[in-house]
Amino acid sequence: MKHLIVYAHPYTDSLNHAILNTTVETLEAQGHEVVVRDLYALGFQPVLSAADTASMRAGQTPQDIATEQQFVADAEAITFIYPIWWTGLPAIMKGYVDRVFAYGFAYASGEAGIEKLLTGKKGLIINTHGTPSEIYNQIGMTASIKMTSDIGIFDFVGIEAVDHLLFGSIGYLEATAYQSMLEQVKETVSTKF
Repeated sequence: MKHLIVYAHPYTDSLNHAILNTTVETLEAQGHEVVVRDLYALGFQPVLSAADTASMRAGQTPQDIATEQQFVADAEAITFIYPIWWTGLPAIMKGYVDRVFAYGFAYASGEAGIEKLLTGKKGLIINTHGTPSEIYNQIGMTASIKMTSDIGIFDFVGIEAVDHLLFGSIGYLEATAYQSMLEQVKETVSTKF
């Protein structure tokens, strides 16, 4: 399969980067074709501007958006890897969704309502957060994050969410716990695609 990984974390020595490497290595070992779009390394511009919107309405998608949309269009599977900051997507990741999953490319309006233009693709989301998972589960935050991302983003445009891994207590655990998380990533990637 052709895989697109959209990655958002500013530090190369982070757990997120280890998750990225594990995901890429696992997919490539299975013979998948993998493209990584590291939003920080690319210096991706996250702000959807009035000029962007006007250009797209005129049928002239700005080049940086068109480039990312081509990667999305070519992919059979899309994986998002990012930390949860303030219970949501980091600004650069949210901006990627705002600008790339645009009206007319990822979705449109039709007689029956919203038309999902990215159907047939599989999606995986992998997140880390500092709050213990038990607390996020107890207060409903885990379910809310999954609803926002799996349903509000992926399902809205027709991407089938095959799984969503959320790893909590990051920064407060022993090394063995992080290794266990990477093993879970490897297992999930191996079995879902």
